[in-house]
Amino acid sequence: MVVSKKKQQQHLSTTTTSGRHLLVAASSSMKDLASCFGEHAVRVSDVSCSGSSGGSVSVSVSASSPLLGAPPVPDSRAAPSAVTALYRARLVSSPAPRELLIRVSWSRSHVGPALSVGVDDSPSPSSSPMTCHLLRKKKGSRSFTTSRAASVSLSWDVSSAKYASGPEPVANFYLSVSVDGEPALSLGDGAPAAGAAEFSLLSRKEQVLLAQAFYSTRAQFRQGGREHEITIRCGGDDAAELAVCVDRKRVVHVRRLRWNFRGNQTIFVDGSPVDMMWDVHDWWFSSPAGYAVFMFRTRTALETRLWLEEEMVADDHRAPAAFSLLIQAFKNPT
Repeated sequence: MVVSKKKQQQHLSTTTTSGRHLLVAASSSMKDLASCFGEHAVRVSDVSCSGSSGGSVSVSVSASSPLLGAPPVPDSRAAPSAVTALYRARLVSSPAPRELLIRVSWSRSHVGPALSVGVDDSPSPSSSPMTCHLLRKKKGSRSFTTSRAASVSLSWDVSSAKYASGPEPVANFYLSVSVDGEPALSLGDGAPAAGAAEFSLLSRKEQVLLAQAFYSTRAQFRQGGREHEITIRCGGDDAAELAVCVDRKRVVHVRRLRWNFRGNQTIFVDGSPVDMMWDVHDWWFSSPAGYAVFMFRTRTALETRLWLEEEMVADDHRAPAAFSLLIQAFKNPT
């Protein structure tokens, strides 16, 4: 089975669509991808996997072959990158408690870091696209109204922010979002005193520019759980392989990647199942604009199999409770 180009383009869309649409679009291509293969369950093994452990996100170029041979060499290019996080916030002070989605995008290019924020309080994923607001100043405040007439107030300060290798600040910054006067989201270590915001991270999308394919990032799969290091490495030519490691232990190893360019496996992290999927077809076979896609998605307590798109939009059209990490690796700037 071949995943259509139309669905792949939808999967990699970076326009300011609703956070719900982002999740459903990601699942659409991955659902087709997963149906090509049976499910596999893999527990964390004792096989070591070398990779970077410093910083929240690190990007390196690996030797072309062999896959697990030469150590990675730092990529010296000033490659633009972006991270988009989708949060679910719960407002409890109003007469009728309600939930909304908040999308926060951090990016970096030759002109410097950028931040954009969007709020979606629509009850259905088929509603109008989320409008994201680009915050051009390093410090300030801004107000706007959502499509359902909710009043949103933003306050941020990244003027003294410290960064690791990724586009997100790691210290000396804050971003606060309030809706109808109630705190909805608070990020960073320098936020002014305010009421506690009730929110959780639903999904995270990381876009990175790579020459070869070695990528390391960190993710927290469970609310309140510990953070894990994830390393992805592709290498080789005709005998290309894929290795995925969690906390330096190999959990996925795919040989003959040019033939097995799409697939899925179930791994166990902290004793819970996590579905890992990959699609590197365009990385190997397409034009210089080719990309690779890797996705990790936790299962909820009620899920017993690989999730499908219709399962994600079920439950009264609410956003899924499970966490998803989507990594898009591009060969060249898009």
